[in-house]
Amino acid sequence: MFRLDNKTAIITGAGSGIGRAMSKVFAQQGATVFVLDLNETDGRNVAEEINSAEGVAFFRKCNVSSQAEVIHVVSEIIQAGNVIHILVNNAGIAHIGNAETTSENDFDRLINVNVKGMYNCMHAAIPHMKKSGGVILNMASVASSVGIPDRFAYSMTKGAVVGMTLSVAKDYIHHNIRCNCISPGRVHTPFVDGFLAKNYPGKEKEMFDKLSKTQPIGRMAEPVEVANLALFLCSDEAAFITGCDYAIDGGFIKLNN
Repeated sequence: MFRLDNKTAIITGAGSGIGRAMSKVFAQQGATVFVLDLNETDGRNVAEEINSAEGVAFFRKCNVSSQAEVIHVVSEIIQAGNVIHILVNNAGIAHIGNAETTSENDFDRLINVNVKGMYNCMHAAIPHMKKSGGVILNMASVASSVGIPDRFAYSMTKGAVVGMTLSVAKDYIHHNIRCNCISPGRVHTPFVDGFLAKNYPGKEKEMFDKLSKTQPIGRMAEPVEVANLALFLCSDEAAFITGCDYAIDGGFIKLNN
């Protein structure tokens, strides 16, 4: 079950964290994976990891906030004889701040990456996917469903992700394109480690434990756990699922009373 043999997957933000885990899991299940990332070193490393494990992966440097760049990369993939079966819009950035402390530059930066970047990828890929159908999976967040302190701009962008997901699912259902999104709670990624090191030097373990316990299950998710849910939603076993937002949050949304 959950095999992706003979399928091509494009995964953005695939150089680290959840994107890296998804790239490796999809490749293990037989997909040819195009690893898209702005960080060339990280992206190439992921592709090399997959290829050394007898998977098939290719790296493409891509700034998802540039529509011209996204269209070029997608066209290049198509011209090489590939059919886009799966698009995972994982690239995104975080921000800490409320409506008063969020600068215009930060606000615009989050819009450009988290919202426009996702639009750019779907805008470029959907015309090709309409020919044979496929799956689009967008990365949202629990921040789109509940109020989280000091996540004003981030929460706004993730709410937009859910809205775009529903719209695309509705518009392209008769083209055999499914579109869903995933809303993770806290996930232990390099971003979390970097955030703690920057903001709580010397207290990293204490703060890590504190953040972990904000989820009722008592810990953060591992990237591969999110990747496994992504695999299911992008597989043929999930053929009857579209227009859904899946929380993977250790009970954060429903149990954190």
